Amino acid sequence: MKTKIPISILTAFLFVESSYAQNKEAADSLTRELQEVVVTAKQPATKLVGSTLVSTILGTNLADLGTALDVLAQLPMIKVEDNAVSVIGKNNIEIYIDGRPMRDGNELRQLLSSNLKKVELLMAPGAAYESTTGAVLKITTRRNFVQGLSLTDQFLLERRRKWSVVDFLALSYRAGNWEFFTNGTINRNNSHARGITTNTLVYDGKETTVGSSQHNSYPTTTGVVKAGFNYADGPQSFGAYYRNNPERGDFKNTGSEWLNDSPAISNNIDKRKRAHSHLASLYYENTFAEKYLLHFDGDFRQSNESNSVATTYPESSNPAVNSADQRTSTLWAGKLYLNFPLWNGDFTVGTQDSYTHTSLDYRMLNTSVSEYIPSSLTDARQTSAALFASWSRMFGKFSLSAGARYEYVDYNFKVDGKRDENVSRRDHLLTPDLSLGYSFNKEAQISLSYKMATVKPPYSQLTGSLNYVGLHQIEGGNPALHDERMHDIQLFGMWKGFMLQADYTRALDTYAYVKQLYPANKLQLIMHPVNIDVSALSLYLVWSQPVGRWTPNVTVGMYRQWLKLDNHRYNKPIFSYYFDNTLSIRHGWAITANISGSSQGDMHTNRFGASWLTMDASIGKTFLNKSLTVKLSATDIFNTANNDWSMNTYGVFVDKRQSYDRRGISLNIIYNFQPRKSKYKGTSAAEEEMKRL
Repeated sequence: MKTKIPISILTAFLFVESSYAQNKEAADSLTRELQEVVVTAKQPATKLVGSTLVSTILGTNLADLGTALDVLAQLPMIKVEDNAVSVIGKNNIEIYIDGRPMRDGNELRQLLSSNLKKVELLMAPGAAYESTTGAVLKITTRRNFVQGLSLTDQFLLERRRKWSVVDFLALSYRAGNWEFFTNGTINRNNSHARGITTNTLVYDGKETTVGSSQHNSYPTTTGVVKAGFNYADGPQSFGAYYRNNPERGDFKNTGSEWLNDSPAISNNIDKRKRAHSHLASLYYENTFAEKYLLHFDGDFRQSNESNSVATTYPESSNPAVNSADQRTSTLWAGKLYLNFPLWNGDFTVGTQDSYTHTSLDYRMLNTSVSEYIPSSLTDARQTSAALFASWSRMFGKFSLSAGARYEYVDYNFKVDGKRDENVSRRDHLLTPDLSLGYSFNKEAQISLSYKMATVKPPYSQLTGSLNYVGLHQIEGGNPALHDERMHDIQLFGMWKGFMLQADYTRALDTYAYVKQLYPANKLQLIMHPVNIDVSALSLYLVWSQPVGRWTPNVTVGMYRQWLKLDNHRYNKPIFSYYFDNTLSIRHGWAITANISGSSQGDMHTNRFGASWLTMDASIGKTFLNKSLTVKLSATDIFNTANNDWSMNTYGVFVDKRQSYDRRGISLNIIYNFQPRKSKYKGTSAAEEEMKRL
């Protein structure tokens, strides 16, 4: 029986733009990602296998959308915003393309949707992955190898409040069992934002207001040069690559500051950033005795970043405040595992080890400010050694996966050359995981999983240095942050066009940003992270029923947390809805048109404003037998995305009103000559340590 739908409704949906889960700014220096769901149900080829969502792309109407980013935006449990990919309710994800780790979002932008075969989303990763890994996204491309030269060129021109441009060129040559590749990317981006921050508190027995306005732009230029090789002969393969990544940025802000009813004081902030990183990666893989798979990965990463900040007050007698910092980091990492059949199942055992060294040399060049924001030299070294084992098996319609990971961590933190005994520590961590699934038939599956994880804070939040933000405001890290202990229970269910996702987490010593008084000779407010305990429940229901070439998706959901800090509760739930549409037309045309909205609610210590209606849209076409793709996209068409938030911590109420350049239009042109996928099979030796750096 065919489903009928009025033409007027279908026409209306074509002008509805792409839905996305709005990232909310938790602070001037921190973006906290709201754990909403952008569950855009897609083709009937998506099915639940254990706790893994498997989506077949080849042959569906998603194959002609443009790039891998366009496809991921339409898949269940995945959201894409400004080329950043995230998974619902997960703070740390790993992405693999044909078995190798994805190093940056450009790889997904450069990968054509027509070359995708399938996408697997592991919502309950086993012990083979670091305990901090919330989800794993595995992308498999088509095996369309050809001998000789391949070339890919992609050009992206974008206009929001400012112009941005990206160009990517890749060359690959295959001869026999060898493949050599090199590529380069140049990205000139210029973001723009406006905002007003108002802080209200009682100081010296009087109600006091500290306010500031921001009008900033951040032009950055980044480049990537990458070269490597792969060799494959039967069951044996190996490869390596080197990547060089320079970056420079020049942040400029024209704003003002005020205290109570005093006239506002104009200020100018100029920040200069220069950064450079090197990455060398290699792998070896071999299958012997026809059942034993041995795999090794090795990584070396070195980076250097220098920043200089100058805050001036051109219309007042306040002296300029200058500071500079130099950050260096080094990572050595290795991962070795063996996979083989055991007890009619699949068994993996291995080790993952890393050594990380990062240092920050911060210099405050203003004498009076240095009395409460002193210069400092911090040095952090961490040695980590882990053993892991996992086993999975099918029992008829049941699937079972179980694993455990033991990790030894030695963390040594020094300030000005002296070891801080309150921060340095040695930990012994054991994190188990368990997943059970049942398949009723091809259209109905259910899965229940539990995982315990230890999440380490980013190194940028562990620093003891402070940053000057204004005459009465400071921002900084917290070297005393503890590692988070998280318990996670997930339930997934699919039946025909419906999908149910429920996730309950209990996080002990996770971190959230707070604002409070800072001990100084005059009024100073500090924004920094502290440890908190929070429980959260997310519940989402998805329906999708393809109608010919049109795939509509309807999602309704709720995020609710339980958090109490300083006798204040942050428990207001966030309700959201999403209506995504994908339309594939003849002759290579593809259209996406979506709408979404969310209510006001709490996420950690922030209360985010409501965004009842946000809209994106895109239209694209392929030419020359899909070798050429042209796509036109529009984001936040009605300029209705809400980025406002408030915070009420330790007697300080913060109200942030801000506007980002989310609204814009972009043109993407991609040309591929004999496109082929890379055969690099290396995986990350220490993906989480790279993220923390």
